[in-house]
Amino acid sequence: MEIVPSHPFETLHGDDVTSWVSTCPRGLWKVQRKQTHNESQPTVSHSGDGASCSSSNCPRLGSLCEVRVRLKAGSDEAESSGPVEGIGAQSVQPDQRVAKTDATAIPRCSDSVLQVPLGDWTTLRLGEGQCDITEACVEGMRAGEKCEILISPLENGPDVSFPHPAEETMPLCATVELKAFTPGKESWEMSPVEKCQWVKSHKETGGVRFRSGDVWGAADHYSRALTLLITLHGHVKEVEKKGQEQEAEEQRDTNTGDQVQQLPSANEFKTIKAELHSNMSLCQLKLNQPQRAKVSATKATHLEPGGAKAWYRMGQACQMLNELEEARQAFRKLLELQPESPAALKALQDIASREKEINAQLGFRLSKMFS
Repeated sequence: MEIVPSHPFETLHGDDVTSWVSTCPRGLWKVQRKQTHNESQPTVSHSGDGASCSSSNCPRLGSLCEVRVRLKAGSDEAESSGPVEGIGAQSVQPDQRVAKTDATAIPRCSDSVLQVPLGDWTTLRLGEGQCDITEACVEGMRAGEKCEILISPLENGPDVSFPHPAEETMPLCATVELKAFTPGKESWEMSPVEKCQWVKSHKETGGVRFRSGDVWGAADHYSRALTLLITLHGHVKEVEKKGQEQEAEEQRDTNTGDQVQQLPSANEFKTIKAELHSNMSLCQLKLNQPQRAKVSATKATHLEPGGAKAWYRMGQACQMLNELEEARQAFRKLLELQPESPAALKALQDIASREKEINAQLGFRLSKMFS
């Protein structure tokens, strides 16, 4: 699909324009952002390179953010660039103006690119994946700032396929405003317990979104959980070396509440990671990405050789890739774990039929060559 430029900053190059690929229930989208600083709000730099925003002045993981997203009718539409309700960088502490104490409950929609109500102030918790596009915008903003975004469908790759609705005018142009936010943390500032809580939340939300048909959203959550698990790897190894007694002592030091929250053991850590890779593999199969699904399933089987679901998804991915011998080995492994599994038996029959068909075609071509 050829994207025709329809907005001045689409072809603009410079430090004030950034771009990335984002996800929504409809698929992958290219996002371009142009930061616009309020004229009455000075740009404050806390680093020697002149960066306009430091991590202490911007939302971080867990921050509650009051944001407003509005579509622009066209490139000639003028919008106010003044401060939002008098909020300035110097006069407002970010944690003093968020009206709600929790994120706004917004169901994700399969027919929406921007997963937030348009024109209204909405409270989002950064890191929860309500709207990947909006979250990515506010990560680099300060209270009272606004940015413009241009959203266009990403060209289908060799293993990515999804429909682009013809009724939508593309690309979409919108503005994102950040009114206020509460403090948050970067992943390296979190305790292992906090990271585990986020991993659990992403895993559960991914399951909810998959069951609702939001496969892209589910894959996004599983990816976020796996990213956080990577940062826990060294801690789990350390705990494994110290032993159970030291682990219990560390738990008492880490947790301040009455209820002690248990971190996963090394074996539990591997099981959780394997389940996430297996779930990711299922999403990739649904999204017609067999090569990626095979990679994810392989990681899951290495971590948890007894995971039947991962072996089944490995076999499915290999079948889609026409790697029939590898598919047969995967389904045979599944039969070792679950004897008489109907799914494995049927898959092996399908592979035998496919091989018989291939051999028949090959035999026919050879007979034509030598006749």
